Amino acid sequence: MTYQSTLDQFATLIGSKDSSWQEISPEYAARMALQNRFQTGLDIARYTAGIMRQDMADYDADSSQYTQSLGCWHGFIGQQKMIAIKKHFGNTNKKYLYLSGWMIAALRSEFGPLPDQSMHEKTAVPMLIEELYTFLRQADARELGGLFRQLDAAKDAGDAAKAAELQQQIDNHQTHIVPIIADIDAGFGNEEATYLLAKKMIEAGACCIQIENQVSDEKQCGHQDGKVTVPHADFLAKIRAVRYAFLELGVPDGVIVARTDSLGAGLTKQIAVTKEPGDLGDLYNSFLDGDYVQSADDIANGDVVVKANGKLLKPKRLASGLFQFRPGSGEDRVVLDCITSLQHGADLLWIETEKPHVGQIAAMVNRIREVVPNAKLVYNNSPSFNWTLNFRQQVFDGWQQEGKDVSAYDRAKLMSAEYDATELAIEADRRIQTFQADGAREAGIFHHLITLPTYHTAALSTDNLAKEYFGEAGMLGYVEGVQRKEIRQGIACVKHQNMAGSDMGDDHKEYFSGDAALKASGKDNTMNQF
Repeated sequence: MTYQSTLDQFATLIGSKDSSWQEISPEYAARMALQNRFQTGLDIARYTAGIMRQDMADYDADSSQYTQSLGCWHGFIGQQKMIAIKKHFGNTNKKYLYLSGWMIAALRSEFGPLPDQSMHEKTAVPMLIEELYTFLRQADARELGGLFRQLDAAKDAGDAAKAAELQQQIDNHQTHIVPIIADIDAGFGNEEATYLLAKKMIEAGACCIQIENQVSDEKQCGHQDGKVTVPHADFLAKIRAVRYAFLELGVPDGVIVARTDSLGAGLTKQIAVTKEPGDLGDLYNSFLDGDYVQSADDIANGDVVVKANGKLLKPKRLASGLFQFRPGSGEDRVVLDCITSLQHGADLLWIETEKPHVGQIAAMVNRIREVVPNAKLVYNNSPSFNWTLNFRQQVFDGWQQEGKDVSAYDRAKLMSAEYDATELAIEADRRIQTFQADGAREAGIFHHLITLPTYHTAALSTDNLAKEYFGEAGMLGYVEGVQRKEIRQGIACVKHQNMAGSDMGDDHKEYFSGDAALKASGKDNTMNQF
């Protein structure tokens, strides 16, 4: 709907009413409607699902067309991220938000900071999705409100050309609403619990849900030890539960990301059900570590024995009751997990790795693509990796294999600042810089995300401000380190009253009360200093 067509629509509606509607302005009603384009979370989910599906098709045609996101733990953080993207790049194309279960646990639980083990309230997940989209919708309203005020000024000045230009900007306004990839962890219970939570997430606006193959009540952070996976049948039931939730709510294009933690998970809670050799259960059990037995004499009290690989196997069971996989079987299990998930309803894959290494990722993806040619990944560019050390060591190892002299470097101490200006460090930084493009081209990575970046940036900026403000710099610590930079970099929230909706409130007061409106944006408003 264009500005004029929306205005005409309201003029017709209001003209059809009796005199009690005569003080309702079609223009004001049109502006408010355009500032609130998305009426419900489901409107958002349907709209963003379409964006994501088109982006997936674009990537299939050209791997340079990958997408990116940053994890956001509060609506304001997500809002400022998207405002910054529009400011710096002119549009939000192929830029998403990521909702991290880790950050919900650490920052949004009523229990206070928690480890990433699915102990936080499951309702916190849809609540954060709704909060993010509330702030993004407000960013739309704020930006359009500024254009409407400029339009009024142009009309008052009799500048028809400027008014026409502004009306075109209004008609072509790009929303701040973008897809959110939302983390449902391991599903928070059985498949019914997963379905119920997925519904709430979709109703809040999620078009994409990421689910992992860990045991729900044993879930661990992907970059910690002690991870326990489930047999494929259990995981596929949850994938289907999420798909049914999308279909029930009228979001057929909803996207499911199937995450496998098998590369770092050496344990399973249960032995899979198998009916015949070579079925999924049998394949899962074939990775169990243990000893083959010849007779009942090899079996102790309480031992479990299964038939695997055509023989009787006594799986190794820990004191916890968990069973152990064979060491070195992780990559094979990852490949089987991914192929199975794609063949049973997942749209995208997530392989949790222990390091950012394009070659390692590509080796697994190439095996998957032998069976599912268009397989593609969402990849965690994780802050749990020491990127500097990892890439310096990758360069070191590569040069060493090539026969290059690396005697000037201590591999174990490559994180040291003494190496920052060296040829090795410069090459490592170059590879870090191109990691996303390289991964998209060589390893099937459709979407690159950083799970926890704004957690770290909030801590870093607060540390710097505290050091300066409470130290010798005093107030200069804030002015020089924050406000002066905000002004010079054009950071929207330097006008924090405007960012919080003060100008929009003034607009509404004028709509509702006319000349009697008591507005906050007069000459004595100190925001006029910016």
